[in-house]
Parts: sequence; C-alpha cells; structure tokens
Amino acid sequence: MLAMNCFKAGTLEDCIRQQAIELGFDHCRFTHARTPGTWPSYRSWVDAGMHGKMEYLARHSAKKADLSTVLPQVKSVITLAVSYFPGDSGVDEIGEMPVGAKGTVARYARYEDYHDVLKPALVRLVETIQSMVGPDENHLYYMDTGPIMERDLAQRSGLGFVGKHTNVISRDLGNWFFLGEILTTLDLKPDEPEKNRCGTCTRCLHACPTDAILEPFKLDARRCISYLTIELKGSIPEDLRSSIGDRIFGCDDCLAVCPWNRFAREGNLMHSARRDDLKRPDLLALLELDDEQFKKSFQGTPMMRSKRRGLLRNVCVALGNVGDEQALPALEKAKCEPEPLIAEHAQWAIDQILKRHTSSESQ
Repeated sequence: MLAMNCFKAGTLEDCIRQQAIELGFDHCRFTHARTPGTWPSYRSWVDAGMHGKMEYLARHSAKKADLSTVLPQVKSVITLAVSYFPGDSGVDEIGEMPVGAKGTVARYARYEDYHDVLKPALVRLVETIQSMVGPDENHLYYMDTGPIMERDLAQRSGLGFVGKHTNVISRDLGNWFFLGEILTTLDLKPDEPEKNRCGTCTRCLHACPTDAILEPFKLDARRCISYLTIELKGSIPEDLRSSIGDRIFGCDDCLAVCPWNRFAREGNLMHSARRDDLKRPDLLALLELDDEQFKKSFQGTPMMRSKRRGLLRNVCVALGNVGDEQALPALEKAKCEPEPLIAEHAQWAIDQILKRHTSSESQ
C-alpha cells in the first residue's frame, strides 16, 4: 500500500525522494554509476602520497573507478544529505579562544556516531525501495564506509559542489552535512549536476592553520589537522604541532569560513544525537582518563576512532599550545605512561609550557 500510494505522486524517482525526505534526509538526488571524470586526478593524488597513511584509499582506488566491482550491474546512485548544523545555539566562532585549558572538537563529532544514528533511516529507505520494485533489483548503501567517490557523485547528482577546500558545499545546507549513497541496479533518471559556485573566494585556503590546502581543490592530507588528530596513528610531526592549537579531534576552520554557511539549517535526524558536553572538553580531565573511563566517556561517538592513546596524544599537544604551569603535574604523570606515544607528546608539551614561562619571566 505504501508503494502504491507513493507511485500516485509521480515517477519512481519522485517516490524515492519523497520517502527519503519523510525518513528525515535533507536531500535526495540521483546520478548514473559511470566512472567519475575526476578519477584520474584522484589517482594522481594518491600516487603523490598525499593520502598519507590512509592506505585503504590506495587499495580501493580501482573499485572507485568501476562501481560494478562493488555492486554487479549497478546502473544508478542515489545520493543523500543529512545536516549536522546545530542551529545558532551550537555554533562557535572560528578562532574563539576557550576559557582555561579547554579543547576543541570538530562539529561533526559533537554527536553520537552518525553511522549509528543514520543507519536505521538508510536501511529503511533501501527496504522501502525494495518493496516498490520487487526482488529482482539489488541495492547497496554506504555512508562514507565504502570504496566510492562520494563527493564526486554528490556533485554529479546536483546535491552540492566540491569547494576549493575539497569538501562538498550545498547551497542550502552550507558545509555542515553528511553524505550517504545507495548503489542500485535500477535505471533511474539522473538529476542535473551542480556547478562550482566558489567564484573568486579563497577564504578556506587562508583559514587553514597548517597550509594543508596547497591550491584550490588540492589538499595534502598529511598536513590536515583532521588527518593528524584522527587518521594518523603515530607521532604528530613536530613542525605541525604548534599549528594544531587547542584542537583535539578534527578541525573545522576551512568549513567555518565558507560564506555558503549563511544558508545552513538544522536537520532532523541528528538533532537528538547532540553531545554538547563534547564542545569544549576539559583537557586536564581528559588526560586523567584510563582505558575504562575513556570508553565510558566516548562509547558510541566518533571520538572512539582515535582510541585512548590517540586522544591523549592530541590532548598533550593541545596543552603544549594553550596550557600553563597548572598543567605540568598532569603532564609529568602522562610522561611516565607505559604508552610511548602519550609519553613522547607529554614531554613535548612540558617543554613548550616551560619555554613560554621562561620567556614571560625574562620580559
């Protein structure tokens, strides 16, 4: 009955879009499954080593070029957007300095893990499509979990355009949204691609603390703070540590300065999953966490990805940048950690604080 009522509203594409919006997705668009024209540039980017230690990007590059290796006989891709803009009450200004020894967490991570929050709606949409078209068609869903070029597919479907910071920008969601995809053997009518609308703006390039955006549309992940604090599992290069500032999980600076954010709006699916306690966590309290406390504090959030060793590594760097002498006892304790990664960065932080203290005394 659901499918029959839906089909009365128009085409299969109209019906799928209607169901997606009713399930809480903010946008739903369609594109074909052929190789994105940007794939050669992506392959060159990987060959240049700019993906850093994210070896899965190299392993999966062939599949990104041919989606039929992911889903045989795939014909179309349904692209979906989910806003994580928190509304005016949850926005912080770029460059805003926290009071005391506080850390900054990327906006997307101030929620329960979006994979867990959005999966039920994604599964439900696939089930609904299956009920409409019958068992002869196959579908496969992803939410940044599979070997597909989702940003390029999003632009080709008209969901948004890839900005000079290499993230997708929507004209009515700004920069603050997640992407999801459904690969399908259905032959759906493609929507018109979105054209790039950055114009002459270069705010994102100038905002990057580590100059990771080498030129428009070219990011060196090895310098990106999101990579350094999340994806990188070893030591953070010393020459980049001071630029990390108080950021302990990700970085939003290039996104935050984008003028398209004036159109951002709060979505439905992520609203109830907000974790406002993660906006400005206390660095010294984080440094005291043992394994059990870490899991209790961050279970079910994106911050679990860094593991305790990675998060405390980041906390030490942040304290080295914004901490004062009051942080020294906790850092001295962290320096004796059996985990070498934490101990190394704790020593660096101690050296930075003492250097600042000595400098201020000599003035």
